Amino acid sequence: MDTARRVRSGARPVRREKTKGHGQADRSLIFIVLFLVVFGLIMIYSASAYSAVRAGRKADYYLMSQLRATLLGLMAMLGVSRIDYHILRRFAWPAYIVSLVLIALVLTPLGMTINGARRWLNLGLSLQPAEVAKVGVIIFFSAYVCGNLRRVQHLKGILKTITLAAVPALMVYSITDNLSSAIIIFAIVYIMLFIASPKSAPYIVLAVVLAGIAALLVYVIAHNIIPAELSYRLGRIKAWLDPEAYASSRGFQTLQALYSIGSGGTLGKGLGQSTQKLGFVPEAQNDMIFSIICEELGMFGALAVILLFIMLIYHLLMIATNAPDLFGSLLVTGVMTHFALQVVLNIAVVTNTLPNTGITLPFISYGGSSSVFLLTEIGIALSVSRTIRMG
Repeated sequence: MDTARRVRSGARPVRREKTKGHGQADRSLIFIVLFLVVFGLIMIYSASAYSAVRAGRKADYYLMSQLRATLLGLMAMLGVSRIDYHILRRFAWPAYIVSLVLIALVLTPLGMTINGARRWLNLGLSLQPAEVAKVGVIIFFSAYVCGNLRRVQHLKGILKTITLAAVPALMVYSITDNLSSAIIIFAIVYIMLFIASPKSAPYIVLAVVLAGIAALLVYVIAHNIIPAELSYRLGRIKAWLDPEAYASSRGFQTLQALYSIGSGGTLGKGLGQSTQKLGFVPEAQNDMIFSIICEELGMFGALAVILLFIMLIYHLLMIATNAPDLFGSLLVTGVMTHFALQVVLNIAVVTNTLPNTGITLPFISYGGSSSVFLLTEIGIALSVSRTIRMG
């Protein structure tokens, strides 16, 4: 993010010569992604075979469904990685508008309800608009910030940009009742603005204020100043603070995940040997799959997975830092922020460090839409990496 640093210091960004994108993509990043994808397929089969059979399906039902989505995502990654990422700038507004339209379509007969949540569209294949919106805001705000560089350095421009970011975030929250995705969408734009702006103080102050509000909310719920029964989400915070008091209701999934983590020990019970996936951890192949990894592969396996994600985020950081222009830097910053937030939030939820928010672990949790669009984002990062001149 050399260009971004110049912007933050108040200097005009240096206009570098654009390469044609015929360099080498980051092979180490590709290897890490492929390893995580294959590992994810193995763990999805291990975590889901029992529940699939119990539901009257074939043992490999979830595996095959995820495999199809993964192959589609890998093709998207390959295709996007071969194009000049500057082309994406032309599709900034369409990406933003399409994201909003798809979210709104959940309210129509095209909307699908799965496991009690109406968050998907039936377009022949199931599609989660929130995942489209994450890619859409990365592309849109990378172009928007570059085109309004001076405006976003002043309060009026910052507020306008934050308002534009709040629209898809609030739509995701209000229409699909998906708070975690809404937070991620807003946070992606917030970090991108922070990187591009030479004035960091307003963003730091706002982050501290939001953290203070969250801490105050937890305090008043913990001390029964506000009854947790007022809303489902307040009840989740109460269950997070004392899961054993809600062992048969809101705290059940969290407690079972903690039992799973604790029973794995250092080296685990062995691949496929989890007992908690046998109906104890609900939907073990989804948000709580990290607990099954801990149980079957132990803390050693869990730390290895965390290390792989750290390596993935590090490679994205290096691409963003060395991108030839601010647009490329912001694109990869958005992708990096997305991955970092999902990894941290998922593991924090599984270990009860944060309230249960229902967020997936990239490439490892079951979810076709998530895999396709996460791999597409990796394709964007690889496209930028191909333009970096080595030496």
